[in-house]
Amino acid sequence: MVQLPLGSWMSAAVLDFVPGRQRAARTLVGVGLVAALPAAAVGWTDWAELRRPQMRVGLVHAASNAVGVAFYGVSFAARARGRFARGRLWGLAGLAAVSVGGAVGGHMAFRQASGANHAEHVAELVGDGWHPLGDLADFPVGAPARGRLGDVSVVVVRESSGTVRVLADRCSHMGGPLSEGEVAEGCIRCPWHGSTFRLSDGWNTAGPATAAQPAFTTRITGTLIEARLQHLSDKVPPTAAASGEGNGW
Repeated sequence: MVQLPLGSWMSAAVLDFVPGRQRAARTLVGVGLVAALPAAAVGWTDWAELRRPQMRVGLVHAASNAVGVAFYGVSFAARARGRFARGRLWGLAGLAAVSVGGAVGGHMAFRQASGANHAEHVAELVGDGWHPLGDLADFPVGAPARGRLGDVSVVVVRESSGTVRVLADRCSHMGGPLSEGEVAEGCIRCPWHGSTFRLSDGWNTAGPATAAQPAFTTRITGTLIEARLQHLSDKVPPTAAASGEGNGW
């Protein structure tokens, strides 16, 4: 939905510097203003379903775009009165504002994975605290296996050292089953599109995924494996992680 207003306004900016194209540029500014309305409605619907950290960034995104739309409204009014030079300046200001909004929107989509992260909901479904995962003997050594923590599917990798690694099973990229993937060099590779995640902390190291995979800290009580969502206090220095040190990280 956002391609039409942004494309119209960028095209208008180009035509503003082409002699004799003032009316065409004004038309494109008007098209962008009209197209911005349904785009904003869709964006508002998406925003209402986000989590609070994403919603805060979304407000900045919306504010930048609202300023841009207002500037383009002034630009269109000036052009309609034949004041094309003033309309051009307001149009450039509007383009700068929506460019900032676009950059913030890109951060939401590709870093925070708003609406694109198929594993983002895991934290809400699992909740805090330790949860039983299963008996240690139920999981083979060195091979990924599927387990469940309540309503969430997880991939479990039992290492030869005795450490048990647990990540959310649905790949953050397109929801592929990591439990059917390959384990190599401390990472697991999604069988669908090749996104690769570190087993220690879920960080995406390769492939199309733009968001990390939810990771779990584990502990073994007798023969029972328990897991909880990973916290900052669970992490060890990168040098230790690279060497394989750290228990249940």
